[in-house]
Amino acid sequence: MERVEDMLRVARTHYIYSLDKNINSGTWKPILQVYTDLSEDKTELFENDTYAALHYLLLDANNDNSAKNIIQKARENARGVQDHITREVWEEINSIYHLINRPFVKLKLASADALEIIDLFLKHSMIYVGVAEVTMQRGTAWNVMRLGKFVERSIETLILTDKQCELHAYDLGKERDITNWRFLLLSLAGYEAYLKSYRSTKHNQQILQQVIFNPDFPHSILYSLNQIDRSLAILIKENSNPEVPELVRTFGRIQSRIQFMDPGSVVHIDIKSFFAELKRDLLDFNAKLKLLFFSY
Repeated sequence: MERVEDMLRVARTHYIYSLDKNINSGTWKPILQVYTDLSEDKTELFENDTYAALHYLLLDANNDNSAKNIIQKARENARGVQDHITREVWEEINSIYHLINRPFVKLKLASADALEIIDLFLKHSMIYVGVAEVTMQRGTAWNVMRLGKFVERSIETLILTDKQCELHAYDLGKERDITNWRFLLLSLAGYEAYLKSYRSTKHNQQILQQVIFNPDFPHSILYSLNQIDRSLAILIKENSNPEVPELVRTFGRIQSRIQFMDPGSVVHIDIKSFFAELKRDLLDFNAKLKLLFFSY
């Protein structure tokens, strides 16, 4: 469900950009590269076709990572653990599943009402988050859900930030205007927060500080890592599995690296290698997490 919300927000941002003729919005290629495993040839078929790209990202049954398929998997997971989630959480996931399978969704997504459909599902994604927040007991199930949520969010933020820096040729020594970063900030629901929190024109450093190191920004990597730390500590408290210490060490290395790194240094390092190493470490932690809790 976290991935669906992220994908919808990115799709919404790019769709709005595509409507503004004064903005060099580019193509859907970077979004398709992030959220799909399409070959280069097939990506070229969709990159300049807004409605084809939206359909593949959100509704295509042949795309394993489409919002429709992810929601179906979320519903299957929820059905299998109904004893551990609340009735309200199950009903909201079920409601989203039936909504995305209604015929009018496909028709509107292929029309000038596409933004209306994206907003409808974003609204339901936020309702799901709120329902889970106010109805779930803070026990094992809640903390397992939080682990999945914030591991996904940290990787998502990392990938989107890396993609934005790639579009800038990883040249952070050249100061960019905020308009060159606005897509990333809007995709992470952080544009308004940035304008309220930062005042200088050193946007490269400040934006990376917000999306990587800001402990109070809900979509920053550090914020996600701090939330993982809290839930992980609860879940392993009475777990005697011999793999637990290695899992904790793996996570501790990731968290410490971000927590104690000088945010000002990020524009002076090899940012491409930094992102690649961090992504590899997060995926390694995620693999060990699944092995420990879902080894069946």
